[in-house]
Amino acid sequence: MIPDDVRRRDLMGYGGAAPDVAWPGGARVAINLVVVYEEGSEASVRWGDDLNEGWGEYAGAGPQPPDPDLGTEGHYDYGARAGIWRIARVIDAAGVPATLSATATALELNPAVASWMRERDHDLLGHGWRWIPPWRLDAATEREHLARAVETYQRVAGRRPLGWNSPYTASAHTRRLLVEDAIDSLRRRQANHALVQHAAQFAHRPEDLDTQHQDDQQRRHRQRAALDARGAVDQRRRRAAGDRRVG
Repeated sequence: MIPDDVRRRDLMGYGGAAPDVAWPGGARVAINLVVVYEEGSEASVRWGDDLNEGWGEYAGAGPQPPDPDLGTEGHYDYGARAGIWRIARVIDAAGVPATLSATATALELNPAVASWMRERDHDLLGHGWRWIPPWRLDAATEREHLARAVETYQRVAGRRPLGWNSPYTASAHTRRLLVEDAIDSLRRRQANHALVQHAAQFAHRPEDLDTQHQDDQQRRHRQRAALDARGAVDQRRRRAAGDRRVG
């Protein structure tokens, strides 16, 4: 007997009838450039946590409270003080759009990163209030962390995130809490019952919710238009190069 809880999982998806997805400019490959930024929000005795964040290259746990783990802190400090700016310079030189998957406190502790993201018109991907596992929190505490994160994003980055990338991985409550927050946001901004009902029907798929303001939608349209134009230019260049070879 297969338990009902197992049968609730969607293991079939689209099956053999997958949707026909067309990328702008007829592109065959789409690259999503994501920068993950968590520095300063990791588990630490400095936060009053009962453990210090580990580091994957170490076989065992490093120093634990009441002592700080200075080695691990050094890795994160480098990321905030130097690493993020090395990556930013590469992205700037390439002139490509990027997504910043950042914890809210990391941006608050280094607001220059939020300014760079905003000035370059990069996307913001929600990554939690702090870099700690959501499944270690009860639902009420996770809801509180989500509210803190959204408030911090709006205050420091000037916007709500368009999507959400849970720290580590989602808890059993994460999707429901994200949907509840999205619906509350829609109610506050629009007071449009029909729109709220439309959002509620996607309660099992919060990734389908568009929780951003109209200016963010226009910003994404501008980015897509730029990609279309860039793709058309590249296509003309390739065609011209082919004509020269034939000639």
